Amino acid sequence: MFTTHHITKWVSSPAGRIFLLRDINLSVARGEFVSIMGPSGSGKSTLLNVLGMLDTFDEGEYIFMEQPVQALKERQRSELHKHNIGFIFQAYHLIDELTVAENIEAPLLYHGIRQSERRAAVADMLDRFNIVGKKDLFPAQLSGGQQQLVGIARALITKPKLLLADEPTGNLNSKQGEEIMQVFTTLNKEEGVTIIQVTHSEKNAAYGNRIVHLLDGMIVS
Repeated sequence: MFTTHHITKWVSSPAGRIFLLRDINLSVARGEFVSIMGPSGSGKSTLLNVLGMLDTFDEGEYIFMEQPVQALKERQRSELHKHNIGFIFQAYHLIDELTVAENIEAPLLYHGIRQSERRAAVADMLDRFNIVGKKDLFPAQLSGGQQQLVGIARALITKPKLLLADEPTGNLNSKQGEEIMQVFTTLNKEEGVTIIQVTHSEKNAAYGNRIVHLLDGMIVS
């Protein structure tokens, strides 16, 4: 599905460059489920943002579905992301002015999906995550765990080929967390969705086919 060659990212400071990612070489095949682990500040979220085309990098090469991401114009990258990638954010990133149902529906508007199809898809997601009763509420009226469930439903509604998840169960109780990991397992094994999750949980990491460990912006195993 994608390969990175020597991806390096830094920020400048008076003392020189501070490296956020250094010489990242990673290949992920279609249908894999990869867990990324490492201490805080190791570059996990930065790497996820680069893979999701939400952030750029300073050196290296990123080939996504045979497309050289670093050579694409911003609009081309946006289209590639829109049609292939779902992103679950640690901080939810829900739109405060929209209801739960409208937040989940939002990605479909960008895809030009007909209203009847959008409504059916939203109803399916609301049912899948047991949040039908919350559909007319606004994010501020939800608990952190409920907001995370809405964020996950929103990420899945476009049926992405690649799902990127940044601490997807971090704000959920243990039962909800296990349910989400089972959803990921089903998506991966039955629907062939490629999944990359960042997690601090050894238990959640074990759901993946393999674990990538980061330290100080580098892959160490």
